[in-house]
Amino acid sequence: MRADIREGVRRYVNDDIKPNFAALARQYNCDYRTVKAAYEAARHPQPERQRKRKRSKLDTYAEIIDSKLELQCSAYSIYTFIRKQGYDGSYSLVKQYCRKTRQEKQKKATIRVSYSPGLAGQVDWKEDMTLVSRQGEIFRFNIFLYVLCYSRKKFITLTFERSQDTLFSCLDDAFHHTGGVPEEIWFDNMRTVVNQPKSQYTDVQYHPRLYEFSKDAGFQPIACRPYRPQTKGMVEALARTMDRLRVYNHEFEGTIELLHIVDELCEELNTEVSQATGARPDDLWHETEKEYLHTLPENLLAPYFEDQITRVVSKEAMVQFRQCKYSVDPRYIGKTVDIELSDTEDTIHIHYNGEMIRSHPLTTDRLNYTAEDAFHILKSDVFADRPDEDIHAYIQESLALYDQLEVES
Repeated sequence: MRADIREGVRRYVNDDIKPNFAALARQYNCDYRTVKAAYEAARHPQPERQRKRKRSKLDTYAEIIDSKLELQCSAYSIYTFIRKQGYDGSYSLVKQYCRKTRQEKQKKATIRVSYSPGLAGQVDWKEDMTLVSRQGEIFRFNIFLYVLCYSRKKFITLTFERSQDTLFSCLDDAFHHTGGVPEEIWFDNMRTVVNQPKSQYTDVQYHPRLYEFSKDAGFQPIACRPYRPQTKGMVEALARTMDRLRVYNHEFEGTIELLHIVDELCEELNTEVSQATGARPDDLWHETEKEYLHTLPENLLAPYFEDQITRVVSKEAMVQFRQCKYSVDPRYIGKTVDIELSDTEDTIHIHYNGEMIRSHPLTTDRLNYTAEDAFHILKSDVFADRPDEDIHAYIQESLALYDQLEVES
């Protein structure tokens, strides 16, 4: 129907006047029934029919694609991934969806959240860092990261693994370093914190031991939403800052010096002016936030991370500590021994009935033998009938081969 006729009869409808259809037909040079139909349509407008949306081949995979886009995956990598899940559509369809989603996210502004003093802290790890000493020894380690959200005061420390005991010990050190405990602490969905992350259908389930630790320490644990790094953006930014350690590659002697380097970096970060607050974290913490943190009762958290740990020597004449195995003499197989970490945290001491039977440098290697233990282990089993000289030669050859593999890796 012509637009000029629709507009012409709408004035009569608005004024509630019945027009002369014949006169209007002569005016618009059309049949009077056309004018009458336009008038009735204007008086009784029909709701606009909505077109039924056609189902897309991507509908089944939209949630997967969105999660991969949060991880900054390319459109083609997502396409190849969902093809293995059963997607039979084209790459161009995936590319268009990814482009549209990214454009929509760019239009959304992220609101900066302001925190009151003593309210919150954030925790994360900088995982699997590697540095080489001056002697060529490879050190693989992690950095525990903790930051108070108001003052941006930070605590970082080096660890060789990320067990729950280590997490508790690092948190306790962080509380003492910052002078107290905030009301809540935000965590990533790490397995030492949550048994089941929050989803569309279920609430987060915290690890029972972590929950007990949080009650004794006096903070509320909060697990961040998966694929939403901005919810703990302060500690994510701190993790990126750990790249400043890479300048020390081939510039340190060993574990002790590396620990001191990490401690110095922590001090530097707390005395540098924060771009977010315009103040030094140490100054803002000392002047304002420190008094709002509640103090930790003395020795309340000690049972969660005892330095002395009990182990039973395995049939391999090994004891396990922090996911690595360390050798002892085979005569202690089946015996219960105590493992104690040295004050400098670079050596473990193994005791039996109060007597130290073996010491090992703390490493991240899965298997750690002394030449003496390796000799007794072989002599007691597969090389029982071989001369001692053959056993020692075999051990030296094996150790040389192992060192070569370590250098090549």
